Amino acid sequence: MNTIGLLGGMSWESTQSYYRLINQGVNARLGGLHSAQLVLYSVDFSPIEQLQHQGDWQATAQILRQAAHSIEQAGAQALLICTNTMHKVADEIAAAINIPLLHIADATGEVLLRQGIKTVGLLGTAFTMEQDFYRERLRQKFGLEVLIPPPQQRQLVHQVIYEELCAGKILSASKAAYLDTIDELATRGAEAVILGCTEIGLLVQQQDTHIKLLDTTTLHAAKAVDFALGTPSPQE
Repeated sequence: MNTIGLLGGMSWESTQSYYRLINQGVNARLGGLHSAQLVLYSVDFSPIEQLQHQGDWQATAQILRQAAHSIEQAGAQALLICTNTMHKVADEIAAAINIPLLHIADATGEVLLRQGIKTVGLLGTAFTMEQDFYRERLRQKFGLEVLIPPPQQRQLVHQVIYEELCAGKILSASKAAYLDTIDELATRGAEAVILGCTEIGLLVQQQDTHIKLLDTTTLHAAKAVDFALGTPSPQE
């Protein structure tokens, strides 16, 4: 079994989902008392969040490069950055290590490609929704048309992530607002909606809406399981 490195803590609320999903995925495939071989480096999110909102992405990259190097030194054979937003500096992190970085947008785009979906909505932090690093990867690598909510809804989605979900707060009013936003994306032609922040799956699940949701945390974890076991899921 290959050892997976998790660069987490952004936030720890979603990192624990990665730990659970990867272990469950390995156990489902191997049975018995099998679990995943993992190396976890969990950063302090507060200084990173401050640097994000200051626009100092190079400083965030430096923090994560050092963490990624430690993960590699600990024996990991692949790296997952357990957050969508910090894939803004994924190239810098990948260049600092000698093991593959399993990109969260690729894990999502591959599933959309297999399912024949061409137009998707995207929810996430304002950085993920508004900047090119995520949307353009989906467009250029997988030929997807990516829709984002209008400005007021983007602000609400962003605020809920940082002020509520990252702090473990799950509020019914916020869930209703997210579902309204998902409906709005569907009316504009989205065939599915990407939950492009690893915390959103804590608030909204597939049973809450008839619109197809793609939880990036779940898809990224499944990609890790495939790498760990050296073979795709038999469901693929």
